[in-house]
This record gives sequence, C-alpha cells and structure tokens, in this order.
Amino acid sequence: MDDAIRTRIHTSFEAQSMMATLGAKLSEVSHGSVKIEAPILPGALQQQGFGHAGLTFSIGDSAAGYAALTSLPLDMEVVTAEIKINLIAPARGEKLVAIGKLIKPGKRLCVVTSEVFAIENGQEKLIAILQGTMVPVPA
Repeated sequence: MDDAIRTRIHTSFEAQSMMATLGAKLSEVSHGSVKIEAPILPGALQQQGFGHAGLTFSIGDSAAGYAALTSLPLDMEVVTAEIKINLIAPARGEKLVAIGKLIKPGKRLCVVTSEVFAIENGQEKLIAILQGTMVPVPA
C-alpha cells in the first residue's frame, strides 16, 4: 500500500473529534481493510452497563469508510450514504475492535462491511456486523 494513502487516512482519522472523544485509535491500515480500537469508557455506557450501540456503530462506520478510502485517489474522501447494523451481543469488556473491509470499490459507490468485536479478559466476541455504501466525494 502506498505510504501517501496510509498517511492521508491517519491524518483524516486524527481530524475526527468524535473518534477522539470516544478514545478510538486507528491501529491497522492496509489496502481494503482498516482496524479501529476504542476503550469502553464510563461515558460510553448504556443503562445496563454495556458499551452503548452508538460506540459500536461509530467505530464500525469509520472503519468501513476508511477501508473504502484505501482504494480511492488522494484527492477524494468518502461519506456514508447508508449503513445498517446488526447488534448480535452486548458490548461487554474493556474495549471494542472494529475491522472494516472494502467489498466492492467504485468511482460512485463503494460497498463496505465491518465486524465489531468486544474484548473481555483477553477473549474476543463478535458483537455486531455492519454493511453499507460509501460515496466518494472531492476532498
């Protein structure tokens, strides 16, 4: 993967104040795949003490979007046109890990997916699957 693309993705991620608020970190970037990790902080819990679905969705959406961006020219960005989430299990543990994948690149639409895992005591559990469409836009 081109270093300029990797740098562009890291720079774009660092500009997202939402990811900073959630404590999220970009941990891996490769062509067609991006991994984002976020701690389950006290301020990101729902009423039963699990990680809020908003945290799960946010990092899953960003991982999918950046996976799409790995295939686009440097003068392009992406925005989410639509994305759906299936919540499979509660977000229990210390952190969440979202792995975004590019399914089909395109000039007008990119189809993407993410899997989100909860990490509890070193054990990984799939808690959500997202699938969506990203639209390339000028940077």
